Amino acid sequence: MAATAASGLQLASARPCIASSHRVFKAGAASLDVNSKAVPWNKLASACHLSQSLEPFRRSFASSSVYFNKVVTRAMSESSENKPVSGLPIDLKGKRAFIAGVADDNGYGWAIAKSLAAAGAEILVGTWVPALNIFETSLRRGKFDESRLLPNGSLMEITKVYPLDAVFDNPDDVPEDIKTNKRYAGSANWTVKEVAESVKQDFGSIDILVHSLANGPEVSKPLLETSRNGYLAALSASSYSYVSLLKHFIPLMNPGGSSISLTYIASERIIPGYGGGMSSAKAALESDTRVLAFEAGRKHKIRVNTISAGPLRSRAAKAIGFIDTIIEYSIANAPLQKELSADEVGNAAAFLASPLASAITGAVIYVDNGLNAMGVGVDSPIFKDLNIPGEKH
Repeated sequence: MAATAASGLQLASARPCIASSHRVFKAGAASLDVNSKAVPWNKLASACHLSQSLEPFRRSFASSSVYFNKVVTRAMSESSENKPVSGLPIDLKGKRAFIAGVADDNGYGWAIAKSLAAAGAEILVGTWVPALNIFETSLRRGKFDESRLLPNGSLMEITKVYPLDAVFDNPDDVPEDIKTNKRYAGSANWTVKEVAESVKQDFGSIDILVHSLANGPEVSKPLLETSRNGYLAALSASSYSYVSLLKHFIPLMNPGGSSISLTYIASERIIPGYGGGMSSAKAALESDTRVLAFEAGRKHKIRVNTISAGPLRSRAAKAIGFIDTIIEYSIANAPLQKELSADEVGNAAAFLASPLASAITGAVIYVDNGLNAMGVGVDSPIFKDLNIPGEKH
């Protein structure tokens, strides 16, 4: 990595604050730190990963007017000679990650790569072959430099970009029309098996494997109108590709490593418009996560989890055709009324990849502002007289 400062994500303990100033900690430590904008306890407690540990504070200050500073996750940049920060470090220095499915700078795969890099990991990516040229050109010409900026002021370095089409396990699986397709011209060794072999030859081993891949050629079709080929294509690209990746990369993974995929709540709830077999593919992915966690854990001491992420205005999501509507619905109905950022999913992945999550495997981790917990849409006119608390947008 280009940055020489110490790097790691830091979860620092929250505390009541009277002053509006904030502390800055040592280089590369991303922390839950204080911000100059104070907010009441009830908003702080809504962050589920803190509410339980801060319960004693809530009881102590429930009847007072004490305010807590807003919690943010960020990397800090300062000399390592400063006094150490208190808290639990997410330190991935010396770790190497392979993220499959990064083709631009505005999706979850990119955000996960950034969070892992902020924590100190070396980054390798696999990019869909037809998108490889434009991705590498944009990267080389600096078009992603703003997006590459890490919290400590350095730029995320991608050590190597590999061409990858995870629909094909080995060269024998590739049909002739793909082999001769001009979009694949100039690229070689891009099947899953070949990419794993290339990574092994180049680097020897990895510690973190991320699957950020999905494709449903008939995603806009209702399930009853989906063809067999369209349905199977969705499962092949969106769920079996994860099985294949882990199968071929697990011999390269160091014991104690972590594998992460991305799923969506359509796996367990009805999302009209998310069709073409994609909801089935996500359900399969979550089921496979549990089985793979058992097999990879017992045989290789590798943890396997999936993140159920909320909607994001990524280029890939626009293929669904109504992503803005889904985001508006989420903001109106989720317990946390805000638009989900890609960084929040990236930070969750960094946690899952770290030793702090050493006992977590086979899990679906929801990063969706709590929308998964809702049983009804509270923006319905049916509930207009119930005086449900919330912010107007």
